[in-house]
Amino acid sequence: MKKIRILSLDGGGIRGVIPGVILSYLENRLQIKDNSNLKIGDYFDFIAGTSTGGILACAYLMRGNNNTAKYGAEDAVNLYLKEGGDIFHRDVFKKIFSCFGLLDEKYSVDELEKNLYNLFQDTTLDSFIKPCLITSYEITARNAYFFNSAQAKDPLYNFRVKDVARATSAAPTYFEPAFIKSLAGQSFSLVDGGVFANNPALCAYAEARKLFFSTLLQDPLKPDKPSAKDMMFVSVGTGTVKKPYHYKDFKDAGELQWLEPILDILMSGNAETVDYQLKQMYKTLDDECKTNYYRLEPSLREACSEMDLASMENLENLKQAGLWFVDKNKAVLDEIVDKILANK
Repeated sequence: MKKIRILSLDGGGIRGVIPGVILSYLENRLQIKDNSNLKIGDYFDFIAGTSTGGILACAYLMRGNNNTAKYGAEDAVNLYLKEGGDIFHRDVFKKIFSCFGLLDEKYSVDELEKNLYNLFQDTTLDSFIKPCLITSYEITARNAYFFNSAQAKDPLYNFRVKDVARATSAAPTYFEPAFIKSLAGQSFSLVDGGVFANNPALCAYAEARKLFFSTLLQDPLKPDKPSAKDMMFVSVGTGTVKKPYHYKDFKDAGELQWLEPILDILMSGNAETVDYQLKQMYKTLDDECKTNYYRLEPSLREACSEMDLASMENLENLKQAGLWFVDKNKAVLDEIVDKILANK
């Protein structure tokens, strides 16, 4: 039996440039070794994403000609490089009206929604070329909500892709919550999945465990309800954030001072915890399988850790951080390419 190839993409706002650059390299190497024009979405059997990673996942799984992926990894990177400045732009009136983000969300959703519509049009979740898991959180029902294309044949669980992308990236304090409806008409009030799963890899594992991949992929060599030994995992972060917070600055801090640090700490802590859990899980497998989990967590280098700093300088620094990671980790990335093709 062949391994189920799983790609998991972290949240991180504009820092999505970094995994986009890394996946562009993987896609190029796959095309060369496979002598094909297939895209990154064609080479994985299941893709999970949170927030900016959720937008990337949706882009990679869009159906194009001949039932192959429409967009390549480079197309998704260009969305951030070309449109990021407009998406994360605040005019003077918005700054004043929101009291610089204290009384209202920092950014209008207009540019984000316009770009999501341009990218996805009116396509629906059930049209994806592969199964997916995109995270979000329902603030009225107070529960985690997962968009799952394998369930989307039922209108209750089918959505416009632009709405899925809008929901998973509705970061609190940055954008207003997404109010969307399924094709069956059920309404949801959703915010960014990063509030509980900024690294969605463990959610991806749990979801993949219950899927019948031989049927979904129309490939009898793909195992149904796979366990860890049947999976090859590639989990990609959006840059290591190690900004220190000092005791003397926070020993008397109130809610306002803690707001920004706590979001940063929760997101980083979740990513690290999930990575730890999956590493321990794979260590229990036999020697052949224990090396099938890859966590790619680049350094930000000279790029800023803020999720919304979309200046030309920072966009270039994010791109360079991705390229630096590729340059320093070619051996590992080429090993991943070989394993992806071996389980094609």
